[in-house]
Amino acid sequence: MRAGSLWRRLLRACALFVSILALSLAVGAQDAMVNFDPATTQVTFTLAATLHTVHGVFKLKSGQIHFDPQTGKAGGAIVLDATSANTDNASRDSKMHAEILESAKFPEITFIPTQVTGPLADLLAGKGTAQLQLAGIFRLHGQDHAMIIPVSVSPASASAASGQFQASTKFDVPYVKWGLKNPSTFVLRVSDTVSLEIHSAVQIPRLTANR
Repeated sequence: MRAGSLWRRLLRACALFVSILALSLAVGAQDAMVNFDPATTQVTFTLAATLHTVHGVFKLKSGQIHFDPQTGKAGGAIVLDATSANTDNASRDSKMHAEILESAKFPEITFIPTQVTGPLADLLAGKGTAQLQLAGIFRLHGQDHAMIIPVSVSPASASAASGQFQASTKFDVPYVKWGLKNPSTFVLRVSDTVSLEIHSAVQIPRLTANR
C-alpha cells in the first residue's frame, strides 16, 4: 500500500472519530441540571412502633441530578449524612448509630438516579406540577438496591425562567429486608420499614454538558 493512500485513510478515520465525538458532546449538551440546596432541604423519617411512632431527621450532604429531557437518562447523586440522624432521644440515637445504621462505618446514604420518566418537557416549561418517577440505585449500609422513587416538582414562581422549583418525595425503605438490624425488643415492636420524606427547593439553572 502506498504511503499517500495510507495517510488518506488515517485522516478519514480521524475525521470520523472527531465527528462521532462532536455528536456525543452535542447530545450531552442538552442535559438539564438539578441542584439541591442543603440549607433549604428537609429530610425526615418515620418509624412505626407499638407504643409510639418515632420521628427523626437527616441532613442533606449534597445533591445534584442531571438528565436528558429527550430520553430521561439521568445521573448524579443525592447524598444524606447518615451520622446526622437524630430522633431527639440520646440513648435511642446512640443505639441507632452504633447498632442499626453503623454510621461510623457507613457515613453516607446515597441515591444514584439512572432514569427519570414523566412530563419532562412540561416541567422545564413550568407548566404546573409534574409527577415524575426516578429510577436508580439506593445505597444503604454499603449495599446497593434498585429503587423507583416518586417525585413531585412544581415551579416556585410564576415563570420557570427563574429556575426555582419545589421538589418533594415520600417512600418506604425496607431496611430489615436490606440487611439492617430491627431494633425491636420484647416489649417494643418496631416496623421493619421506615418512611423517608424529602422536601427541597431546587435550582434548574440551564442546559449544560455535564454527563
